[in-house]
Amino acid sequence: MAFDPRIIDDLARRLAGTVPESVVALRRDLEQNFKGVLQGGLAKLDLVTREEFDVQAAVLKRTRERLAALEKRLAQLEGKG
Repeated sequence: MAFDPRIIDDLARRLAGTVPESVVALRRDLEQNFKGVLQGGLAKLDLVTREEFDVQAAVLKRTRERLAALEKRLAQLEGKG
């Protein structure tokens, strides 16, 4: 899964921003290192996009509705038998 690079850039920039002013020269290198660590860590996670999640949630909802309808129909058929 790919992450929005702007989010990772922003987070890396915030982390680098917490570095004391006395080491400003290292800030850019730290920002790049933070970005690399974040991207590497996030890439290892088994995540899905919001769109994929929403699609699967809709499929699950339809499946549950279909199951409920089938259970109801089965109960009616068993009652007639």
